[in-house]
Amino acid sequence: MPELFSLQLRAGTGKPASPAHKRFNQLVQKIEKARARLLAWSEQRPLFNSVHQERVRPLQDELTRARSDWVRSLDALLAEPGWTRAERRTLRELLCDCAGALVDADPQALEMKALHDKHAEVDFDTDQQQQLREMKGLFEAVSGLDLGDDDIRSEEDILRRAQERMSEQAALDPEAAAAPHRGGGAAERRREEAARQASQSLREVFRKLASALHPDRAADADDHASRTAMMQRVNQAYERNDLLALLELQLEIEQIDSQHLASAPAERVKHFNRILGEQLEEIEEEIVAEEIRFCHDFGLLPQQRLDPKLLHRIIEQEVQELRAELATITLDSQAIGARVSAKRWLKRQRQRLREDFFDDDLPF
Repeated sequence: MPELFSLQLRAGTGKPASPAHKRFNQLVQKIEKARARLLAWSEQRPLFNSVHQERVRPLQDELTRARSDWVRSLDALLAEPGWTRAERRTLRELLCDCAGALVDADPQALEMKALHDKHAEVDFDTDQQQQLREMKGLFEAVSGLDLGDDDIRSEEDILRRAQERMSEQAALDPEAAAAPHRGGGAAERRREEAARQASQSLREVFRKLASALHPDRAADADDHASRTAMMQRVNQAYERNDLLALLELQLEIEQIDSQHLASAPAERVKHFNRILGEQLEEIEEEIVAEEIRFCHDFGLLPQQRLDPKLLHRIIEQEVQELRAELATITLDSQAIGARVSAKRWLKRQRQRLREDFFDDDLPF
């Protein structure tokens, strides 16, 4: 397959390129970069997964064990006499925060759930239901959708139910669903005509290829096999509305050349540009979906535009953060080893919890 840059439209000597031709070139370049980025994701993700399993997962497991031991240590401290009411409140809050996080990460951590419920004012399941009800109420207030009165078991339930309600609304009132996309009558007719002509341009390229490559025109068995393989590529590209792939195939079989494209009327290139713009949008959506799946699968917070070729930086950052957390738990465990140092440590923790509480209440 020819390189994408071979599709760049260059005007002849003394003839400036039209805006449509310039736009064509820009779209080809953007699609080339987007395709390369999507390919990089498919290549780099398995490598990342391998390194993640080798370097990060063992530290995550070690940290889970350390946190579980930490919860047990706090539970043992609470069983001892001699703590003030404020100190006991701090110990319970620290225990419940850590145990709750462990259960969030692993619902099968039944021991941690039991220890949480032993010391919490509200048991874990009730607290989770309350948070989900608040989230559901906030979503309904913002979206205007009624998500029903059935119990919500997870955030995924809220999103699934919201999608169902939006689909139901669209089915009951398709005119209202389509309204935001409509303009005035004349403007809408122009958009429909542009879409029709763009689709026709795509069909014309497909028909020319199909006519030139039809297996029935083969000279021998080898030619028949080659044409059949090429037609499979043509059909796949057409099904995807992949104009760029069809144009590349035309170049490959020398049905057109760059000069042929450069001399195409501006109106025809505009129709090409409409299709290429849609292609670019679809590829960009695939990239965003891949980034979202990546963050979900590896427990990462959504970030600004991840670079698939720099994922090793995420590994290094995670390793540093996990080691820092392990070091903190080790120091905290040492601090509560003796009653005097434990009381000093609890005083510092009370101050930190108060600061966190006021920070959470800030409106910005």
